[in-house]
Amino acid sequence: MRYLKLAELYESLSETAKRLEKTEILSEFLKELSESDRDVLYLLMGDIYPEYNEKKIGISSQLAIKAISKATGTEKGKVVKEWKSIGDLGKVAEKLTKNKKQATLTGSKNLTTEKVLENLRKLPELEGKGAVDKKISLITELLTSASPVEALYLVRTLIGDLRIGIQESTVREAMASAFFKGEKESALKVQDAINKSNDLAEVFDTARTGKEKDLGKIKIEVGKPIKAMLAQKSKTIKEGFEAVGKPCAIEYKYDGFRLIIHKRGNEILLFTRTLENVSRQFPEVADCIKKYVKGDSFILDSEAVGFDKKTKEYKPFQSISQRIKRKYDIEKLQNELPVEVNIFDILYYNGKSMLDEPFKKRTELVKKIIESHPYRIIHSKQIITDDEKKAEAFYRSALKDNQEGVMMKNLEAPYSPGRRVGNMVKIKPEEKDLDLIITGGEYGTGKRSGWISSFILSCRDGDKFLEIGKVGTGFKEKKEEGISFEELTEKIKPLITEEKGKSVKIKPKIIVSVTYQEIQKSPTYSSGFALRFPRFTALRPDKPLSETNSLKEIEKDFENQKRNWKYG
Repeated sequence: MRYLKLAELYESLSETAKRLEKTEILSEFLKELSESDRDVLYLLMGDIYPEYNEKKIGISSQLAIKAISKATGTEKGKVVKEWKSIGDLGKVAEKLTKNKKQATLTGSKNLTTEKVLENLRKLPELEGKGAVDKKISLITELLTSASPVEALYLVRTLIGDLRIGIQESTVREAMASAFFKGEKESALKVQDAINKSNDLAEVFDTARTGKEKDLGKIKIEVGKPIKAMLAQKSKTIKEGFEAVGKPCAIEYKYDGFRLIIHKRGNEILLFTRTLENVSRQFPEVADCIKKYVKGDSFILDSEAVGFDKKTKEYKPFQSISQRIKRKYDIEKLQNELPVEVNIFDILYYNGKSMLDEPFKKRTELVKKIIESHPYRIIHSKQIITDDEKKAEAFYRSALKDNQEGVMMKNLEAPYSPGRRVGNMVKIKPEEKDLDLIITGGEYGTGKRSGWISSFILSCRDGDKFLEIGKVGTGFKEKKEEGISFEELTEKIKPLITEEKGKSVKIKPKIIVSVTYQEIQKSPTYSSGFALRFPRFTALRPDKPLSETNSLKEIEKDFENQKRNWKYG
């Protein structure tokens, strides 16, 4: 398929902010897509492989600038100047490609999506001496064959900033519309297939036959990451019972990070809920699974929790979060920041999917196959009861053990990957905290010169990110004391998409937890709200963007806050 056709689709999608229009445009495109073009689904999301694949394009803005310079015969300094003026490196590539004397108005008919994928897939393979030059050559080869609009989206793809305003949910609805009746039920079946496979191309292959029942043939597989089931919130134990019924299972809600554990023969794979493979970072967990869990093949759902080796007290998530991303000093960190794995569910066992089995049966199987060893691996602390007093006592016990609260689970419920379900609720003390995305920032002055010291926070609103305030407190001055301005600045630098003076715009990739005093109405920020006295509490590398707080949730919190003022 010609890449120009895909670039024109990107352009059409970027020209409307209306979700229904985007869905309709994408639906028509999918109808015309052949089976051989299935991998175009990855490019649609700005990727080159399925979401769970560790191989990412990984090109910085600086490297992209060098490639644009070489491809268009423009001095690097001029490319940078144009970038600062326009604020979009893709638009810079488009403009300079237009100006290039040897460029044709239509671009090369030979630039295909296959060629684009071929070159882009070579980029993450290149390492060591000469890798940068080879990467520039691969990118330049594409840009010199590109028309202006193709250059625009090639560069945006390279730096991970397509700006077309679609998410997985848009693709889901477009598939349902293109190949089925397009009703809500069809969209849910498409989403269910996506949640099981995490591979849009695979789901497209099945959906394009037009047989809705075939979507049910897509199964979970050991070794292939699966999205975790998520809980809704309840404020009290009483509300929790009303939501999930009596009796129910009540478990500790651990202050750690979600770990989906796969075993296939002697191979152990560990995935976070963002589908990141962290097997290498937690060798002690793999050892425990091999030693203390019976079964040839299985998928377990769990929470890894940090603890103090001397006092045996559980530690908050932030104390062990650095282990998730760190790929060196593994043995040292394993000794300094040990984790206990708390198993609470099973999705697959010895060749059979357990998703449709009731939770009561799944939790009984977990207890049967696990040999518990405190501070290494245990079945999550659990009671099954219909007694509110016993439930309240268990809740207090969880808080006393430095955990977040409790989970309440319907005993007959199936496991629904990737869904936030009402048959499982979480209860924790009322806290004013939010998980938000950093979308901008400002460099500091004085002793913070050279570091970004104020960060713009945004919430989700469909496919958009709306600003809700700035945070500059809660960070440390020195790395050894915790998350510092310097450390966060280093994480952010490769994600900068625009610089103007001291201000920067940032790709929405980094998620942070913040506390705040209250939410206020404000015309200053695009959300219409502002946080009063926000304070950074943690980086959340374990969370995907889809699990950050939405504008609807902010509005709900604001209304609850107003009621408290009125009646409190």
